[in-house]
Amino acid sequence: MQNNITMRDIANKLGVSSVTVSKALSDKEGVSDELKQKIKELAQEMGYRYNTAARAIKDGYSYNIGVVIADRYASMTQSFYLQFYQFLSTALEEEQYSGILHMLSEEDEEQLILPRIYHDRKADGFIVLGQLSNAYISAFHETGVPLVFLDFYTDKTELDYVITDNFYGMYEMTNYLISSGHRELAFVGNVHSTSSIQDRFLGYYKSLLEHHIPLRDNYIIKDRDEKGRFIDFVIPDPLPTVFVCNCDQVAYMLIQTLRKQGIRVPEDCSVVGFDNDIYATLAEPGLTTVEVDRKEMARAAVGKVLSKIRTNATSSGRVLVRGKMVYRESVKLI
Repeated sequence: MQNNITMRDIANKLGVSSVTVSKALSDKEGVSDELKQKIKELAQEMGYRYNTAARAIKDGYSYNIGVVIADRYASMTQSFYLQFYQFLSTALEEEQYSGILHMLSEEDEEQLILPRIYHDRKADGFIVLGQLSNAYISAFHETGVPLVFLDFYTDKTELDYVITDNFYGMYEMTNYLISSGHRELAFVGNVHSTSSIQDRFLGYYKSLLEHHIPLRDNYIIKDRDEKGRFIDFVIPDPLPTVFVCNCDQVAYMLIQTLRKQGIRVPEDCSVVGFDNDIYATLAEPGLTTVEVDRKEMARAAVGKVLSKIRTNATSSGRVLVRGKMVYRESVKLI
């Protein structure tokens, strides 16, 4: 691949002017969408690299997006959000932006201390990945900086959120389990912990209601406290025929706990998860789960935050990205 590719090189290939190439790569008006796409694809193919520092001085932008993740979501055993960050970085790179990762400590969240990259004006906008306290969300929102919240939402309708369709995904999963003969279904997850777990529980509950299956208190099993720290499972007696877990990591840990008690999966009871992350394949047997389309969610979040930066858009709302069922060996037909 040739080095030091210039706008003129791209223009000569397509028979257009360097000004046209510049406008297309900067998403400015005066170039059709079709030609913009063609220019961007050729620029990527030829290995063209923006002089980001020069652009930043000229345009008044940093061409960085801050990605905020709470420490509790990024432990060695909880890498779902760090993998999510990789998809965000790729989506930002496609838009000639860079992502700056900021790990938010519990202390900073409690004291409402915003990221240093915000105070130093090193980011044009922020994507917050994973649920934070309402007080911190409000403090961040009040700054007026372009913000998008990813993989959770709150009751603040003036904010922008990108989430997977947790409700329908778990509703579909529970319908599948009931159609497989299961009538004793336990839900594993603290419904007061995150909006995602709440929605997954409600999808599970809607399916129970439609099939006239009563909700049993002892079949709602906590997996963590309200700050997200995992706790020991309390396995109900009698044993349900299936445990419906709010995520794959919890399903993986539950299988380990059941195994220590001499309970086999799926022979003695079935276990399902949600996310289709690495824990779904590490588990033995492999987990039946709902795949979260993190790549599409990342693209949607990047598109939203860049739109807010480029157009000063004030519109807000939730973007739902649908997942899909993935069938493996952890469910027994009854």
